[in-house]
Amino acid sequence: MTIQLRHEAPDDIAAIEAVTIAAFANAPHTSHTRQFIVRALRAANELTLSIVAEEHGQVVGHVALSPVTITDSQGRQAVGWYGLGPISVLPPRQGHGIGSRLLEQALSELRAMRAAGCVLLGEPAYYGRFGFQAHAGLQLPGVPPGYFMALALHGTVPEGIAHYSDAFNATA
Repeated sequence: MTIQLRHEAPDDIAAIEAVTIAAFANAPHTSHTRQFIVRALRAANELTLSIVAEEHGQVVGHVALSPVTITDSQGRQAVGWYGLGPISVLPPRQGHGIGSRLLEQALSELRAMRAAGCVLLGEPAYYGRFGFQAHAGLQLPGVPPGYFMALALHGTVPEGIAHYSDAFNATA
């Protein structure tokens, strides 16, 4: 498998959207809006990292990272936290380690940026192997607690309520 990871280029935008649509076409618990989220993050200049996996000149995977606000009960905000997602791999290429490589690259780049940490909404059994864990003091409203996880890259996981960009409400 010759997978190359790189930052998105303008010519990748349509392929990223197609990969995202295909990756979640039959997924449970989806509103089929993830492609709109990526588009809205890009339009709002909130797409901090956009990494593609390319195989034989074709985009087969993608991961997006964007700033997240975590506010504690006194109104203080944690600085330097990012949300990972969506992460997408074309269905025929799922299960071949592409998503893992995208995730590891994203975390490596966040570390290089000296980011405080990363949060995500996902399957604990999968993301736990990368060090993500649910934390009782960190919440994403409306989400079952075990599925909202964090990984501190520098320092500790803050307590509070996490808020993703308004782009995550995009429906078109």
